[in-house]
Amino acid sequence: MRSFSAVRRATCLAALGLTVSLAASACSLIGSGDDDETRTEEAGGEVVLVTHESFSLPDEVVAAFEEESGYELVVRAAGDAGALTNKLVLTQGNPTGDVAFGVDNTFASRALEADVFEASDVDLPASAETYLLEGDEDRALTPVDNASVCVNVDDTWFARKGIAPPQTLDDLTDPAYADLFVLPSAATSSVGLAFLLTTIDEYGDDWPDYWADLMANGARLTSGWSDAYQTDFTQGGGKGDRPIVLSYDSSPAFTVDGKGGTTTSALLDTCFRQVEYAGVLAGAANPAGAQALVQFLVGPEVQSALPDSMYVFPVVDGTELPADWAKFAEQPADPHEVDPAEVADQRDEWLTEWRDVTSG
Repeated sequence: MRSFSAVRRATCLAALGLTVSLAASACSLIGSGDDDETRTEEAGGEVVLVTHESFSLPDEVVAAFEEESGYELVVRAAGDAGALTNKLVLTQGNPTGDVAFGVDNTFASRALEADVFEASDVDLPASAETYLLEGDEDRALTPVDNASVCVNVDDTWFARKGIAPPQTLDDLTDPAYADLFVLPSAATSSVGLAFLLTTIDEYGDDWPDYWADLMANGARLTSGWSDAYQTDFTQGGGKGDRPIVLSYDSSPAFTVDGKGGTTTSALLDTCFRQVEYAGVLAGAANPAGAQALVQFLVGPEVQSALPDSMYVFPVVDGTELPADWAKFAEQPADPHEVDPAEVADQRDEWLTEWRDVTSG
């Protein structure tokens, strides 16, 4: 969902003071000292994970993987989901790691077409099969987490103004909501790209007309999620002036009011689901360690840590969610979708047309 990844999602929520520092995590992931080196040599060496900058897992989860597998986990960050995918394509066959995590469903087809990943032999829990990428016959990509990009509203602002909040995409072009919506650019944010795909799914060939109406109604574009949510949104940290923002289905779990409720809600008819995948890289130096790591990512230790560590939903049913998530982070029953192959074929053309419409 990831950016996701997106933005990905953990980077986005860093502005709320909830993210775990990648630098701190990386230090804990990479062993140091003679004892570590001796243990690693005996256990089978390193397994290198190439991922986005928002990757983070608790130290105890990493320690569990290293203890169970005998491999030392090394993490190498490679930008957001788009930058990560580009780097993987450019290094195909001679990768900088053994496993990649964080390629999402808006970029995955490009990676598969470039033969970035090896066929997988992961024992995938049945519930996670729902998130398999269409067209990935070899199961080279293993789904690990998901989250949906959705329009969010500040319910307290609308209650104070005595105005009913919007409910649909069409509502966002209504003059009643002029100058109230802020969202990140589709050209610079995976969150913004997900919303563009939402409108393409909803309006088909008429999506440029929708965007023209949206911009004419005063929608504000920012470079990324944090600018939109943290600075411009009325429930963000910057005391912004816009009570409608593009965010995530999990966001209301982070705006609890201390009185048993939350100050925001996600409009579940406006959502686009992002799924993040992991896979063994073609040409990996340690394919056995890579396979072990991908299997671990869909295991209970990682799946239960995802909400608190990376602010995404697990793909394995029955994984216990934090209390605020269980109460306020409602997922859409029927999110918008666009065929990943179509996204791969049309992304550049769509973005060019989107820039023309939104810059006019």
